[in-house]
Amino acid sequence: MMSLPRRQLLQLAGVGAGSWLLAPHLQAHVQAAASPLLLGLISDLNSSYGSTTYIPQVSLGLQQLLKQQPELVVCAGDMVAGQKPGLSSGHLDAMWDGFARQVLQPIRRAGIPFLPAVGNHDGAPGFAADREALRRFWQPRCAGLGLHIVDGGDFPFHYSALQNEVFWLVWDASSSRIPESQMAWARRQLASPQARNARLRFVVGHLPLFGLSEGRDRPGEVLQQAAALQDLLENARVQGYISGHQHAWFPARSGGLDLIQLGALGSGPRRLIAGTMPPQQTYTTLEIRWDAQALLETTYAVRSGSALGWNQLPMQLNSHGGSLRRNTQERSILR
Repeated sequence: MMSLPRRQLLQLAGVGAGSWLLAPHLQAHVQAAASPLLLGLISDLNSSYGSTTYIPQVSLGLQQLLKQQPELVVCAGDMVAGQKPGLSSGHLDAMWDGFARQVLQPIRRAGIPFLPAVGNHDGAPGFAADREALRRFWQPRCAGLGLHIVDGGDFPFHYSALQNEVFWLVWDASSSRIPESQMAWARRQLASPQARNARLRFVVGHLPLFGLSEGRDRPGEVLQQAAALQDLLENARVQGYISGHQHAWFPARSGGLDLIQLGALGSGPRRLIAGTMPPQQTYTTLEIRWDAQALLETTYAVRSGSALGWNQLPMQLNSHGGSLRRNTQERSILR
């Protein structure tokens, strides 16, 4: 049976007495077009240097997240505990095998696609063995992640994908510098028909544009040329930049860009540079409400399994890179 374009389906849905006039298969198409899309967001899962296992909170938080049945899980990096000189190839492979057993396999068994970004502990520049191990692990698994890859020429370091009409660009923010060649690639990808015609665009990388946690609000722990990178994303009408590394959750807005800065699911959660929220393991969901043209961002404390109160966060953080204001929990999609 030939399918109809969404716009045509929606026009049909509004004719006459309403969508009840549609055949059942057309009603299903219209309902799918308006159904909310739930995304699961995690970051910084690793334990101490060289660990091949994870603290219990990682499995517990993952179980809590998977019960919500997200349609995609995004990881903003630090999946394993590398960046330690002297780790053998066998040890690095054992770390990734542990990740496969404890994190990746439960997600894929649930039928949920997984979109990874490279963290500094996964494959930082200057750690050639780490990067080779990362490549050995991920490249054979690319086709089995449930992703619709647009450009996967350098997967998993940088690539793009189109999932549920959302365009995803992942760049290699495993250090503080995005190379100019990769910025040029990002511009081309975000100008592509797949990106322009998507209903929404996100970019994912490990290091953030701004510092926000104690001990990490400093050069080297954030991306260089943050203003230029933000301009690139805003000019391409990217909704938000999803990052990790700071081990503290703070949803911010800078200019026309959402900054979805994830807390740590694994070891070493940190305090924000302001406010009283204690360090704790967290994960985040992002619900895209197509019918209302809105996003709802929610972060959960693994210890309780409950959503954290938005008002527990300070209204503003004054980092060394500039002032960040707290975003609103429910906000509009860019048009």
